Amino acid sequence: MLKPTDLILVCLIKTPRDLEIARLLGWYRIPLRTAPKVVSVDYVAFYQPSTFQERGGQIEFIAQVRGHELTTRAELLKDEANHPRAKEEYYKIQLGSLEKLKEPIKTDKWKRLTFLYSTGEHLLNAKTLNDLVVEGEERNLLWKSLRERAENEQLYKVDLPPADLPPEVLIALLGIKELGSDYE
Repeated sequence: MLKPTDLILVCLIKTPRDLEIARLLGWYRIPLRTAPKVVSVDYVAFYQPSTFQERGGQIEFIAQVRGHELTTRAELLKDEANHPRAKEEYYKIQLGSLEKLKEPIKTDKWKRLTFLYSTGEHLLNAKTLNDLVVEGEERNLLWKSLRERAENEQLYKVDLPPADLPPEVLIALLGIKELGSDYE
């Protein structure tokens, strides 16, 4: 059960096939080269882009994170052994069951994002993606929690940006993209 203090990673889930993999096989992949600095979170929330057609531009599902490991794309997607990125490293995020939100979280002006950290409280109260952005004093607490997770991870040492950076700098550092509606 999602708690207000849970750490949330909002992730782009590119295609309906990827959502089916998460639902049926219980994992989600993130390329190591573009991964956020901390993947040790409590839940992931899946942002569905325009490839989901009428269900695009929203977050409809979340899943509890049960763990993660580093592997290759070829190991994850055995039917794509000849893919150009088959030998690249990916995080395999192990998931619990997908949970459908009572009401989807819609986008208003954002058309795409890659990753965004938030909290359970923000997710539980959000109507739009903008409502997931943590600001003010709460942002300091979020960064402190992320730092603690990164240090406990012991896989690598992470230098997260200071919490008092302006929002536009943090957005750029976190990889949040506000782009046009066409999806690559």
